[in-house]
Amino acid sequence: MKIKDKYKGIFYIILAAFGFAFMNLFVKLAGDLPAIEKSFFRNLVAVFFAFTVMKKEKIPFNIPKGTGKYIFFRSLFGTIGIFANFYAIGKLYIADASMLNKLSPFFAIIFSYFLLKEKIKLYQFACVLTAFVGALFILRPGFDSVATFPAFIGLLGGMGAGLAYTNVRMATKLGARGPLIVFCFSVFSCVCAIPFIIFDHQPLTWWQLVSLLMAGLSATLGQFSITAAYTYAPASELSVYDYTQIVFAALLGMIFLGEVPDVISILGYLIICGAGIAMFLIRRKKEKDQTG
Repeated sequence: MKIKDKYKGIFYIILAAFGFAFMNLFVKLAGDLPAIEKSFFRNLVAVFFAFTVMKKEKIPFNIPKGTGKYIFFRSLFGTIGIFANFYAIGKLYIADASMLNKLSPFFAIIFSYFLLKEKIKLYQFACVLTAFVGALFILRPGFDSVATFPAFIGLLGGMGAGLAYTNVRMATKLGARGPLIVFCFSVFSCVCAIPFIIFDHQPLTWWQLVSLLMAGLSATLGQFSITAAYTYAPASELSVYDYTQIVFAALLGMIFLGEVPDVISILGYLIICGAGIAMFLIRRKKEKDQTG
């Protein structure tokens, strides 16, 4: 891998983190709307962008043989993940919600063991365990019942994302293209949201509509940037930079919402980020040792 490509990958992964942090901000700014209604508009924007990319790159809309179930489960668990994440954003500080969602790589390791039969190395197990200890500082079970339930839902959002990413890996290995997966997931999420919107629709003010459309645009920036990042460098070289989203989310929360995380939450952030960074550094060292 060329050094120049690596730096391009780092730039795009940080840009993706920036996009997703703004998505969380705009979801929060949309106010007191049902989380599913918020996710509908976010995914509706993604549908049009993914459709445009597929047309431009002449990617067929037919699902490659053998990938159907993986694309379905990616869409199902991704939808559960985004519904849960948007609910958590509405109830918690956006930095807390973002941090819980960043547990998805640790869940992906666990699910890869059960679903893909990939072995969990000792250092991975230690990092996963450490990350969940950090999550307890944000969940605070038994100490703050008002925050505990939304935080638990946010944790489920990270679990859903982890399951979704595990199925993305299987689908792409079998030949499914990224834009097709994004398109299927976005359409699936919109369709799932429609019944809830019909029975629990709340009229949007012009500001809420603008906020949700901006959330969709920010999420699209994040999705396409993260796709670009992994075309320049492998996940093993980039994953640690994805935690910059927490920094962006915390700054945006302080500047626009007056949200200042307390010491206990910040300690949780440091533990989880530390576990992610440690896993990244150990894995990179082992890869260098193997290649000599």
